[in-house]
Amino acid sequence: MGADNQQERLDNNWIVGFTDGEGCFHVAINRQPKMTLGWQVLPEFRIVQHKRDIDVLKKIQKHLGLGKVVQNHGDRFELRIRGLKNLQALIEFFKKHKLQTIKKQSFEKFAEIISMIERKEHLSKEGLDKIAKIMSSMNRKVIPRYCYLESSETLRRMPSTEGKDKVRPL
Repeated sequence: MGADNQQERLDNNWIVGFTDGEGCFHVAINRQPKMTLGWQVLPEFRIVQHKRDIDVLKKIQKHLGLGKVVQNHGDRFELRIRGLKNLQALIEFFKKHKLQTIKKQSFEKFAEIISMIERKEHLSKEGLDKIAKIMSSMNRKVIPRYCYLESSETLRRMPSTEGKDKVRPL
């Protein structure tokens, strides 16, 4: 059976395998002065594909009943799932249909962060620090524990005037 025919009949196991290879559980902490602590936690799940494969993104979206297919950049499109209720449903899906690769570790950390948000822990400095620490070890890249971002979606060093980077621990 050809790949096209297999994609015609997406099932839960196919989606798990595709996510193991192409999915991304991502959490950002962005500066947002209107928020209680001045920071906003933005969790999302994404699968990015070339426009020629946009139909598979739409099929996954339809199968899960979650998210939106939107343009990512240039000729790339993504299935993007945001919002606590949608992410909770996604987590339940992957708890029932288990990931098989190292991506499972990022998923477990992502699920922990979503649970913290459900308990409103992200609204305290201690909770926000814990979320930043967890997210810094997701997606196979361990970023040293620096301060929250000023304007980007990653943790970074804060430059000092003495020529050395100032590290603000979490």
